[in-house]
Amino acid sequence: MKKIFCIAALAAVCLSAGAQEAEKKDSVKGFQFTTMDSVGITSVKDQNRSSTCWAFSTIGFLESELLRLTGKTYDLSEMFVVSHTMMDRAEYVVRMHGDADFAPGGSAYDVIYCLKNYGMVPQEAMPGIMYGTSKADTLPVHTELDAVAKGYVNGIAKNTRLKKLSPIWKQGLQAIYDAYLGKYPTYFTYEDVEYTPTSFASMLGLNPDDYVSITSYTHHPFYSQFALEVQDNWRMDQMYNVPMEDMMRIIDHAISSGYTLAWGADVSEAGFTRKGIGVVPDIENEDNTGSDADHWVGLTPDEKRKELTEGPCAELTITQEMRQEAFDNWENTDDHGMQIFGTAQDQNGKKYYMVKNSWGTKKSNYKGIWYISEAFMQYKTNDILVHKDAIPEDIRAKLGL
Repeated sequence: MKKIFCIAALAAVCLSAGAQEAEKKDSVKGFQFTTMDSVGITSVKDQNRSSTCWAFSTIGFLESELLRLTGKTYDLSEMFVVSHTMMDRAEYVVRMHGDADFAPGGSAYDVIYCLKNYGMVPQEAMPGIMYGTSKADTLPVHTELDAVAKGYVNGIAKNTRLKKLSPIWKQGLQAIYDAYLGKYPTYFTYEDVEYTPTSFASMLGLNPDDYVSITSYTHHPFYSQFALEVQDNWRMDQMYNVPMEDMMRIIDHAISSGYTLAWGADVSEAGFTRKGIGVVPDIENEDNTGSDADHWVGLTPDEKRKELTEGPCAELTITQEMRQEAFDNWENTDDHGMQIFGTAQDQNGKKYYMVKNSWGTKKSNYKGIWYISEAFMQYKTNDILVHKDAIPEDIRAKLGL
């Protein structure tokens, strides 16, 4: 009996050790991040089912600028910017007789343009919700708005029977945006002071001319400016073109100097996960020694990438040529806008960038924050918007800033 008890006890110890080893392997498999550097941001917002990431990310960027400059937290209205921008984009599309796309997307520069030309308002002055009181009620509003507005604009811009436009077509479109998003406030009171959108923007003290767009492609000369050829850069924002290494230096220097950046990126890859991770797995060279080889049989490259994004993995080494090829062959697309605000390390010492998204706090493992690897940042960055003082001095000199 004693012998049986000893054997049973030994088996229990072995099972316990096995369970601990399995638990250890699972913990190692996941990501463990330690913050290296972080700049102040405002709360994570939820753009819901709207194509307004460009407004949310850049408004968040401006809110961080106000934190940096004043130490005060502001909540600015995204829909004030969206309404103005879409009205301007409609006018552009009509001038082009429909040979341009009327879509709800935009760029970081659209927000800066709005700040400079139309001013700004706080969220409470134009919340942008004209239907329903709960999140569930508001879900279909932007989908409906986009369809109605697109039909209206294309009905004018692409109508070959029209030989002359009436002077009121813009009033009709503005009425649509007013119905869904609310009217622009002419006057409003904020902290017991009455403002107009322009006087409020003046009070904030942000200089639109302090902000510049940066990109990195070889089909235009470096250290010059060009309008990046993506659909949502319809205002033809002139971006400064720098080598990839300088682009990364700008990002790092900005964060270490207390600045955030608005980030335009391609997130259509399997390496950008809903769990809050952005990596570029090297599925050909990933060491799977000791793994269940049968598990990989029959998996597509995207399925393999998803498997590899469950924890730290080998990544591709990104070059300037790879960036250019991906842009030219449509592999890199103009997908999403977010805000870069910090750096971190995983358990293996690999560097990541901390990025604030606008998908709410429940759509990542990190309460709305994404951890983006250096490789992903190098490969999938389309453009960044940054304060010119956040750019290293030698690069500023080459750009004439």
